[in-house]
Amino acid sequence: MANDPRIFFAAERTLLAWIRTGLTIVALGFVVERFGLFLRLLALELPQARADAGGLSGPLGVTLVVFGSLTIALGAVQHRRYLRHLPAEDRPPGYSSAAATVLALLIAALGLALAFYLAR
Repeated sequence: MANDPRIFFAAERTLLAWIRTGLTIVALGFVVERFGLFLRLLALELPQARADAGGLSGPLGVTLVVFGSLTIALGAVQHRRYLRHLPAEDRPPGYSSAAATVLALLIAALGLALAFYLAR
């Protein structure tokens, strides 16, 4: 079947799913890391609270942010590889996958920058 746009659009939806999943993991990591900060502040205010409150949430949150960023980068690389092997008649005329790939990699880089910020 020549020039079936469903193949190309499926690849685009898959890239968006990778980005959405990665952003969700990054957001979860951010929330987990910041919840540890909340627990530490609560421990300072309440004398009955544990002194080691939130000890594992920082490293776990940063790890989730890194994994989410790597998920986005992996999705961008896989998308680029797939489109390279897609026949030209299945791609829209004049389409360049560079913009989608660069945007996804930029989002991944921002996620890694967030991880470094949270880890310090």
